Amino acid sequence: MATSNVPRTSESRQSRSLAETIPAAVIASIAARAEVEAVVEPDRRVTYRELGELVDTTTRAMMAAGVGLGDRVAIWAPNSLGWIVAALGAQTAGAAIVPINTRFKGGEAAYVLSASKAVLLVTRVGFLDIDTIALLRAADTPLPHLRRIVLLDGSASAEKAPAEVEHWNTFTAAGAGVTAAAASERRESVRPTHTSDILFTSGTTGRPKGVIMTHGQTVAQFRDWCAYAGLRPDDRYLIVNPFFHMFGYKAGWLASLLQGATIVPVSVFDVPKVLSLVESERITVLPGPPTLYRSILDCPERNAFDLHTLRVAVTGAADIPVELIREMRAELPFRSILTGYGLTEAGTCTGSRADDDAETIATTAGRAMDGLEIVVADADGQEVERGTTGELLVRGYSVMQGYLDDPEATAEAIDDRGFLHTGDLATMDGRGYVRIVGRLKDMVIVGGFNVYPAEVENTLLAHNAIGQVAVIGVPDDRMGEVAMAYVVPAPGEAVDPAAIIGWARERLANYKVPRYVVAVAALPTNATGKVVKDELRARAAADLADT
Repeated sequence: MATSNVPRTSESRQSRSLAETIPAAVIASIAARAEVEAVVEPDRRVTYRELGELVDTTTRAMMAAGVGLGDRVAIWAPNSLGWIVAALGAQTAGAAIVPINTRFKGGEAAYVLSASKAVLLVTRVGFLDIDTIALLRAADTPLPHLRRIVLLDGSASAEKAPAEVEHWNTFTAAGAGVTAAAASERRESVRPTHTSDILFTSGTTGRPKGVIMTHGQTVAQFRDWCAYAGLRPDDRYLIVNPFFHMFGYKAGWLASLLQGATIVPVSVFDVPKVLSLVESERITVLPGPPTLYRSILDCPERNAFDLHTLRVAVTGAADIPVELIREMRAELPFRSILTGYGLTEAGTCTGSRADDDAETIATTAGRAMDGLEIVVADADGQEVERGTTGELLVRGYSVMQGYLDDPEATAEAIDDRGFLHTGDLATMDGRGYVRIVGRLKDMVIVGGFNVYPAEVENTLLAHNAIGQVAVIGVPDDRMGEVAMAYVVPAPGEAVDPAAIIGWARERLANYKVPRYVVAVAALPTNATGKVVKDELRARAAADLADT
């Protein structure tokens, strides 16, 4: 098993019932919701019964291809019905899925394939004019474990695919030789303790690391998440968050299937398209990063669409403007707006509650989710006083089994008490609500004083000329480091760096005030909407040379 190289399992992680597998949970929803729409795409509407048939066919195809218990199957494709079917087919055949970021280049994808020892890759050629097969070939990375590449429907060059790459229809047809009884027996052999997925971290501190999670952990946590978010069987969930990320996969299509809700996947975020789908598909649940809601609020055509069915919004970031939450409540029909904090290594850890005020929702990540223990600790791992900044630690049933084939990194991340050291800096108030104030590695030390970028960013966002902001540290001969702010102007506004610095001096201690303010058209972000500060650091030297 993939977890065998990581024996650590604390009692606190077993405090919840971890008795279900993803295949068993989905089978139960299929039986209960057979004629309800499971997935809706522009050219296809699939009921739960039909989804079950597709998963069964794919399971047999995986088995025919030699995929067995403990193997890994990678998926490198945009949000779609095919992604879901491939994932469930692989998991039902006993494999762990390995999602690959659709923005990855060939070398990055090849690293994940190599590190995970994936035996089969499901991909789509032509999405955003990207030829994934060509990218892998150009990377020229040996992949001795990869036995087969399968192209999903919709691949632009499927008819030109080389012999070692096969189309989905050819792949699934080969499964006819596997009996229904054999497929059922394989499904029953999948245990809650088996690995369900290996999601690779973003790699901001070096090479990405594979995070091992089990079926039992995943199903238990996202059943809890459904209860927390108020996800109902009659919901229609539009999923913009990418399936390769926990937000789009586990809190997205898997959560929907656990409840028997309807999934409407979107592969590329386009505001008019999303608003049109909300109206035509009567969407009730629409999670996403803060930028999604900002884009909807700023869309000139918004009032032309009937959005009255929207009920639940779920978001998360360290720098959500309070005004954004107020505008969402005033101008959009959401009855529940939630924000929270999560990470690949432990899932969703904290969340606000539906009756929280706008400032609490915007400026905190909420309080601990049921079954998890959250502590703000000093460098020695000891809890600090409320209101004091320290590292956020998490303990509970959803903490990862470990990093794939990396016991040293696992030991560094999870201490002997079972606490996961997140690397995020936070404070906790008297109610137990957490504020994320930055990353340990992002903290800027100005003349010996600690400056937390998120605090500076939240302050600057109150300036009416600023739409988005990211703060980094840059070298300084006298102070060691100083803060530098990259600012995206608010619509219709112009950024005056000197005026903003002066404005900030009235609101922040002098050592927290950015020394430099640079206006940019957009901040570099990853596929989940988080700012990629490494890219800002890379360009800072050139920008400073021009100042």
